[in-house]
Amino acid sequence: HREVKRFDKSLVGDFYRIHNQKDNAGWCFCVAWWVESWDGWSDRTADENRLLRDELLARGEYDGYLLYLDHDPVGWCQIGPRDRLEKLTRQFALDHAPDTWAITCFLIKPEHRRTGLAVYLLRQILVDLETRGICCVEAFPKSGSELDEMDMWNGPESMYLRAGFTIIVDSPQRPVLAIDLTEMTP
Repeated sequence: HREVKRFDKSLVGDFYRIHNQKDNAGWCFCVAWWVESWDGWSDRTADENRLLRDELLARGEYDGYLLYLDHDPVGWCQIGPRDRLEKLTRQFALDHAPDTWAITCFLIKPEHRRTGLAVYLLRQILVDLETRGICCVEAFPKSGSELDEMDMWNGPESMYLRAGFTIIVDSPQRPVLAIDLTEMTP
């Protein structure tokens, strides 16, 4: 049984169950785009990142969706209004677009990768966003043939393309992809 839930206060424990040290996902706590710059990013500790995540939650920043498999949290996707992430808009030289949302992180627990769960999660998120009146969604995957699992934290480019995203900024390493949800087919 698969289920996708919008992140809220009641799911904080499940968020932290997915983002844990033993799965090599706990170090980040999905705050990479929330820090000011990449300078010193690799020097940050899990405790620093957890503290930042706690601060985001305290101010009501429930920025994503959780994926459950048989009631066990196994996946996460960070998504929200794009312009709230200054580092992202700066890095990709994006014009102000308050109605555009950004998918910035994807995490599937290692033992569940390559099983189609990320595709399922993305599809359910897009359906939910469309019902909420969100029109434009962008994604920022890494591109190339030499990528390993650690490069997939933005989600694989091929997954977005199969879901109907198109490339709006063509870059060999970091393309920008977008989808207009008003044009989604059921």
